[in-house]
Amino acid sequence: MKRDLSACLATPGALDGFGPKLRMVLSLTWPAVMAQLSNIIMEYIDASMVGSLGPEPAASVGLVATTTWLFWGIGFALCTGFAVQVAHLIGAGEDDRARAVLRQSIVVVLALGIAVQLIGLSIGSSLPRWLGGSDSICDDAADYFNIFAAGIPFIYLTFLSTSMLRSSGNMVVPGTVNLVMCVLDVVFNFFLIFPTRQLAIFGMTFTMPGAGMGVAGASLGTLAAYMVGGIYMWHFLLRRHPRLRRPYARLSVRQAFALTSTVLHKARSISWPVALERVVMCGAQIFITTIVAPLGNAAIAANAFAVTAESLCYAPGYGVSDAATTLVGQSLGAGRKAIAMSFARISAFSGMVVMAVLGVVMWLIAPQMMSLFSSDAEILELGTNALRIEAWAEPMFGAAIVIYGIFVGAGYTVVPACVNFGSIWLVRITLSAILAPRFGLNGVWMAMCIELCVRGLVFIAVFIHGAWIKRFKAVSPQAENLPEVS
Repeated sequence: MKRDLSACLATPGALDGFGPKLRMVLSLTWPAVMAQLSNIIMEYIDASMVGSLGPEPAASVGLVATTTWLFWGIGFALCTGFAVQVAHLIGAGEDDRARAVLRQSIVVVLALGIAVQLIGLSIGSSLPRWLGGSDSICDDAADYFNIFAAGIPFIYLTFLSTSMLRSSGNMVVPGTVNLVMCVLDVVFNFFLIFPTRQLAIFGMTFTMPGAGMGVAGASLGTLAAYMVGGIYMWHFLLRRHPRLRRPYARLSVRQAFALTSTVLHKARSISWPVALERVVMCGAQIFITTIVAPLGNAAIAANAFAVTAESLCYAPGYGVSDAATTLVGQSLGAGRKAIAMSFARISAFSGMVVMAVLGVVMWLIAPQMMSLFSSDAEILELGTNALRIEAWAEPMFGAAIVIYGIFVGAGYTVVPACVNFGSIWLVRITLSAILAPRFGLNGVWMAMCIELCVRGLVFIAVFIHGAWIKRFKAVSPQAENLPEVS
């Protein structure tokens, strides 16, 4: 489809019928999926390179991984509060207001990023021991986390630029940039993780320089890749984007970046449930890490590697979810509730089908997936079993992922946050505590499989109920009064 989403929404008949809607869903989904896959590949790169150093360095990264997800989640939630507003405003044709939201988001996200950075640096040295890590891995884990914490403001700004581009309907630029970031991550890690060494290629031996930073090098390499990608996306967003770029010279700095209560209130109302959900869910993951830690370093490493390996399967689900957020957000902003519902149904069904197929693939090639990260026999066996248990939950996990993105696009965040909170704390943690002592790491993943199935079914029920779309209020009176056109 040659026209962008906002243009199609403004053109009568442009999205009539199933075919045009499906083509629009696919046009936004494939670059979003590529962006998600590139992020996952970056995690694969870090995990496999660190895994080549041995079980203990791998366990040190796995120990603090859930805490890094917590800090990432806070940034994601804040960016969501502003990006959803931009999607609604662009859908309603309110470009000037969308640009004002963008400018204010920079101030707020940067300020929060600095605050979270200081918190992370203050706890970084003690965190691994709080999580129950052994003395052999705590120092490396602390180094990895401290470098990550130092870069949080840059990471949050990269998240924001990605969110803004996606909310405006541009999935290609963030997808392409994320792919470039993967390549940069390989290059940076190659020189930062390993020491200077002799390499033999095509019968020729030469000296390859390296910093020999080990685990810390993996964290620094990823941070450097994020910074490069973020700089380019901000350049594109502020200088080349057709809807969000404007000559700001007519505004003083104070005028351009002044905060308004309306924007902040809307951002807070959208973000706080998402942030709370991320905190409680990542807190649950951290709690589960304390359940896994007594099972030994092999279990810690296998658990972390299995989570990374599984992410390759749910990356397409998150790509569909990102596309659904944009499709639903702009459609509702334009006052086209019937079209928003059509996009939502197509997206939810597509996500479930794709993840069901990938679940079958993951079950079949689980040993090969784990072998990418470690050659240790115990880690391979534990990780393979975990992936094959989890494969059964992929369709329902897909439903939960995509429907959550639909709800976010509508600004309906309180109920899904409560669903996620109740599901992971009441089902997953309870079952993990019961099953882990008897079944070891397999018990933890059995609990995860059951919980994801429960969560998916609940999300489907809430989606069918329809309160998420019935309660939406358009951002402009003109959009609110448009007739329902399917």
